[in-house]
Amino acid sequence: MSDQAHGPAEEPKQQDDDNSPGNDTAGGIIESPAFPPLLRTLAVVLVIDLFAFAIWSLPSLRTADWSASALVVMGIAALCVVWVGYWIVYSRARLEGDVLVQTWLWDKRVSAQEVAQLKLVHIRMLERVIAPRLLVRRRFGGMTWFHSADAAVLVAFGEQVAKRTIPPAPPQA
Repeated sequence: MSDQAHGPAEEPKQQDDDNSPGNDTAGGIIESPAFPPLLRTLAVVLVIDLFAFAIWSLPSLRTADWSASALVVMGIAALCVVWVGYWIVYSRARLEGDVLVQTWLWDKRVSAQEVAQLKLVHIRMLERVIAPRLLVRRRFGGMTWFHSADAAVLVAFGEQVAKRTIPPAPPQA
């Protein structure tokens, strides 16, 4: 019997794991964590250490003379530390067609047609600690930094910008 009698052969599907960026090229979506795993782990450790130090210091802090405004400031500072630590851990960079989005304290979003200038900052030797980042200057003012643990997301956005800014070659006669 021929292979056609059994139907077309299925190709093995690639499995995604959490460490690799999501590559859904059919939908034009590429996604990765905004910060490298080591930096995210370091953020968690630092937040836990700060709160452990606060608990350890609690007996001496109770003896201090605290005003209501000082307690409010300390509470707000604690919330800010936890809030920024949360976003370092859960922030994602995502390229959706020609729009680059990064979830952060506030979501950053830029379309390839709004871009006037790009600059990729990437130190390969330090990429476990310092995420590759893309400086985006917009046509009508404004500047935004986008971080991605996988520089391929940022490079793919740069390619989208290049497609929009480079005029097509004239047809040859």
